Amino acid sequence: MSAFTSDPGLDDVRDAAGQGTEVDVALHLLDGTVRLSILWTQEILLSADHADQVAQALQRAADKARKITSAGDRTSQPEPESD
Repeated sequence: MSAFTSDPGLDDVRDAAGQGTEVDVALHLLDGTVRLSILWTQEILLSADHADQVAQALQRAADKARKITSAGDRTSQPEPESD
């Protein structure tokens, strides 16, 4: 089982050149890293709409990653002492 979860909003994003190249934005659920993958080649040509979808997926992943890493920071810090 992978700790990465892909953004389903990119399922229909393909390169504008018609080569079948795909893009994937995934979030690592344990450490909050964001993976950007371009599948089947080293580059991808995107239409303006698809580029916007990728940008939005990266923003969603970054927001979720911040929540994961900040939650980890809170659990690793000692609790304040109460009087």
